[in-house]
Amino acid sequence: MDKRTPTVSVIVPNYNYACYLEERLFSILNQTFQDFELIFLDDASTDQSVEVLNRYKDNLHVSHIVVNEKNTGSPFRQWMKGILLAKGEWIWIAEADDLCEPDFLETCLEQVRLYPDVSVCMAASRFINEKGEVLQAEANYWGKKKPKEPARCFSGKEYAERNMYWNNCVINASGVLFRRSYALCLSHSIFLNMRYSGDWVFWFQMLLQGDMVEVYRELNYFRQHTLKVSMEGINTGNRIKEDIDTYVLMENTFPHIKSYKRRLAHGMLYRKVKKLRNKEKQEELSRYLLEQLGGKASDLRLFHMNQYVRWIFPWIITVSRDRIKK
Repeated sequence: MDKRTPTVSVIVPNYNYACYLEERLFSILNQTFQDFELIFLDDASTDQSVEVLNRYKDNLHVSHIVVNEKNTGSPFRQWMKGILLAKGEWIWIAEADDLCEPDFLETCLEQVRLYPDVSVCMAASRFINEKGEVLQAEANYWGKKKPKEPARCFSGKEYAERNMYWNNCVINASGVLFRRSYALCLSHSIFLNMRYSGDWVFWFQMLLQGDMVEVYRELNYFRQHTLKVSMEGINTGNRIKEDIDTYVLMENTFPHIKSYKRRLAHGMLYRKVKKLRNKEKQEELSRYLLEQLGGKASDLRLFHMNQYVRWIFPWIITVSRDRIKK
């Protein structure tokens, strides 16, 4: 790659996705916007991934090929490794097994340039299966209620407090363009020590620094696998623990959040704990939830009651009513 600073740094983190890499790199290299560098990060793959990546070492877009000797076990440490290597104003973490439309970069850049202080720009996504077939399940938090305009811009802090508080609205890093200078501020964030909820923390902390743009075109394709790390985290309870830690961070950031809203969120967490099959893990996480957030069984009862009374009292807070909409 030449020495000129690119507009976008495309980070491709990979672990054992050799079977998808050629198609993925084709979707990146054939973007209608071409002012980008490519950073390949391989986390000690045991398949033919490194061989595939090395075929592109002479491509003018490629600035780094970094192959770990040992697997880090942390996708988020790989993210930060790429962010620290990046030179572009904007970063796109293009996961190795996902796909995109040819105008993903062009469309997102058009939108971020309309507003003075964008931190995160998220395009709409579709799920695909291991064969690349588009699935019917809705991939975006707004569901079928997609706004008519092409995009919307939201206050980052308000979006963090009212949207990200309930769950991670950013379904897939591959569908996001974000500002490098803000990401560099998170080089010592707690998200780096997480395995399951680190992306939730990362996007939350990014939005504390600048605004969110939602693009309502399906430009990203998020591949679903039969065996997923996220499901492993749910079944063991490890993801729930990280979710609790995420809520501690968010509630410390926004101490003015009202008790009723907190209790609803704590009830949602308690419901996840009660679904665990391992009774010992249930008890352990129940204690942890109580110690860290004061969450208890009565919060789950409040959450269930809220599902009924919301139809009677249109003013009562619910997850959907609390989300900011324009």
